[in-house]
Amino acid sequence: MQKKESFLVNRLKSVGYAFKGAIYLIRTEASIKVQVFCAIAITIAGFYFDISRTEWLFQIALIGLVIGLEGMNTAIESVADFIHPDRHEAIGKIKDIAAGAVFIAAICAMITALIIYVPKIF
Repeated sequence: MQKKESFLVNRLKSVGYAFKGAIYLIRTEASIKVQVFCAIAITIAGFYFDISRTEWLFQIALIGLVIGLEGMNTAIESVADFIHPDRHEAIGKIKDIAAGAVFIAAICAMITALIIYVPKIF
């Protein structure tokens, strides 16, 4: 019988797998690279314009939401391609819905960035 690992060991392994997945996304997915670039740029802008604590909270939450949804979109597309590699109407619809979720989050993030930064620029 195999010895069961401790809760802490299992959590550390889970964090390791998650980190490995995040690095894989950043290295291999063009859309994630764009999102990470935007996140870095907007973070630099946050320091430059000395945004408030509340503005930082919104900015960080939306960066996390957009990048997280982009990762989920990539995972959904990968599963869909694995299940049905050929073009299929239902698979296309699933992929479009996942991409639409990222699009909605990105639009909300952009509107929030405009609300934060336009008054500071003009």
